[in-house]
Amino acid sequence: MKNLLDFTLEELQSWMKENGESAFRAKQIFSWIYNEVWNYDDMKNIPNSLKHKLKDNFYIGIPKIEEVYESSLDGTKKMLLRFNDGNIIESVIMQYKHGNSICISTQVGCRMGCKFCASTLGGRVRDLTCGEILSQVIIGKKICGDRISNIVLMGSGEPLDNFDNVMKFLKIVNADYGLNIGQRHITLSTCGIVPKIIELADKEMSITLAISLHAFSDEKRKEIMPIANKYSITEILDACRYYIDKTGRRITFEYSLVSGVNDGKEDARSLAKILKGMLCHVNLIPVNEIKENTLKRPSKKVIEEFEEILKSNGIEVTVRREMGADINAACGQLRKSYIESAK
Repeated sequence: MKNLLDFTLEELQSWMKENGESAFRAKQIFSWIYNEVWNYDDMKNIPNSLKHKLKDNFYIGIPKIEEVYESSLDGTKKMLLRFNDGNIIESVIMQYKHGNSICISTQVGCRMGCKFCASTLGGRVRDLTCGEILSQVIIGKKICGDRISNIVLMGSGEPLDNFDNVMKFLKIVNADYGLNIGQRHITLSTCGIVPKIIELADKEMSITLAISLHAFSDEKRKEIMPIANKYSITEILDACRYYIDKTGRRITFEYSLVSGVNDGKEDARSLAKILKGMLCHVNLIPVNEIKENTLKRPSKKVIEEFEEILKSNGIEVTVRREMGADINAACGQLRKSYIESAK
């Protein structure tokens, strides 16, 4: 049995023709699915003979909603979703004045080992298929009762470590027969897998690329990000310049501020120096404190000083607003605590 959500329209049309059905049925079926009808028997304009074929060959891979937590602070909703094989992932719906954003996972767990991230603590279990990535957006739309206008691939997993499935997801989610979410409304976050950044650049897409940088030097970066042992900051920045040249898109650099590690005034000045002249924006993220390590967030004063130094050196910068602080809305926190409590 195959997950129907893993199929593009063209692939399902080909299946229809190969199985003696009219190709136009594919678009009808997807129309039902994207309008939250996930039972073949409820697809009223589909012939019974085709429904039987669909039941014999495909399942509609909408995960089970294990839990939904809603923040009393800002209305952020965090979903724990369970797939057919029992694996649990998490997604977060954030409501803004400009629309609903969803932060989705691309893998069950993660093998990148970044010290500030809870999703990597248990390692990578497996990749998500393109349909499993897509299903988070579909079910998120149902839960919030409104259109999802922005997608952030910044949940559990490293998107470029699951490259082919993520690329197919981007194609399907952008398609007019499906959710029709424009590429400019999609952000992909990576810890910096240089060959894949270059491969992504060559596709000349309009998505926003976000780089988890978190340090101005390789030595400091190695302290918190094992990927720094494979790719230097110079290599990452060169790949980013290539991406900008190919796409014309501004890069976002994510910088988790960790007290006493990378939050000093010299860190800020050095960061501004290496980014000077690049079409970029820095997103400062006060680190999410988790019980498995001793990383602490800086004081409000230190954060403001760091921000001001970047601004005074001509670097565009914002401090990320914390969402869902009362529901463990940071990457991997909720999944890990849920699995531990279920043992």
